[in-house]
Amino acid sequence: MNWGDIAGYWPFALGLMATGAISGVFAGLLGIGGGAIIVPALAYALSWLGYDNDIIQHVAVGTSLAIIIPTGISSARAHHARGAVDTGILRLWAPVIFAATLAGGLMAGLYPGAVLRIIFGVMALFIAANIVLPFQQRLIGHLHSSPLTHRVFAAIVGYLSSLMGVGGGALSVPTLAALGASMHKAVGTGAAIGVFIAISGSIGFVVSGWSARGLPPLSLGYVNVVALVFVGGLAALTAPVGAALAHRLNQRTLKLVFAAFLVVVGLNMIWKAAAG
Repeated sequence: MNWGDIAGYWPFALGLMATGAISGVFAGLLGIGGGAIIVPALAYALSWLGYDNDIIQHVAVGTSLAIIIPTGISSARAHHARGAVDTGILRLWAPVIFAATLAGGLMAGLYPGAVLRIIFGVMALFIAANIVLPFQQRLIGHLHSSPLTHRVFAAIVGYLSSLMGVGGGALSVPTLAALGASMHKAVGTGAAIGVFIAISGSIGFVVSGWSARGLPPLSLGYVNVVALVFVGGLAALTAPVGAALAHRLNQRTLKLVFAAFLVVVGLNMIWKAAAG
């Protein structure tokens, strides 16, 4: 799509605004950072607008990470003000998370779009299963929480989060809790970790996609500035609507709804990858 072609640009902008509004409501409703919502929604919007399947997932993931930066900083500051960020754990995780996520972003261009879809789909199913039957505590709870243990899991969470386009909360929070952190500390520290994931991952996707062809207008590598503004802006505006609705619904029901959503999205991503 040519930036000067107004007729081709306005449906792109409108599609992104709709994506942002819907993503914000569901992110607020389900109490997540939004990456698990934004990536499939943005990928669908780009597909609907006719972009090449080879770059759709890359742009969706890279842009999602960039969108998470401001929301992640805001969330992390709020948790830190309440003393819910464990700075000791953060010092262990932050350098490794930054390096692993940057590596994932830089390597993203080496992966076909189908591979990124499979990674997102498989991890979405894993997260959904862990929500319904929290098995991570039983799997790794017995491990000694040594600095090496924390760094190994930080590397895994960072790398996978960068390829999924999420802030890592769905992976880092249950991992930190399983390694002995209280739930409040796990959530607060996970929010701070998400900032490092979003920043380094965004840098990686900008660099790895710098020479990619067929990108949407105003893209910096695989990060699309138009989507960043419209999706991020509308998501920020509509998230309080979802948050208000969440207080009227049963929390167990919300978790099951989110798990069901992840199963549907995960299977759909895998199916698209298999269909080619």
